[in-house]
Amino acid sequence: MKVKRTHHHLSESKLKRINDYSQRLKEQLDMPRIPVSTASESLIGYCNTTHDPLVPSVWGEVDRQDDPFAPIGNKFLCCHIM
Repeated sequence: MKVKRTHHHLSESKLKRINDYSQRLKEQLDMPRIPVSTASESLIGYCNTTHDPLVPSVWGEVDRQDDPFAPIGNKFLCCHIM
């Protein structure tokens, strides 16, 4: 009898995993989709309109006060690796 209980328990466990997986697939199916071309246009538009201080060759030099990555005052922020 012990073998049947173990087998029954494994079958229930397997069924639960399959049901969970099926539910996740249904949720993914309901997610809104957009074509790649639309997503690409959106990304290109964002990159062309959003100022990035890390790309001075495109946007020009950034004033020290506008640069979020510039050191504060005369203090140098360092990273020590030990």
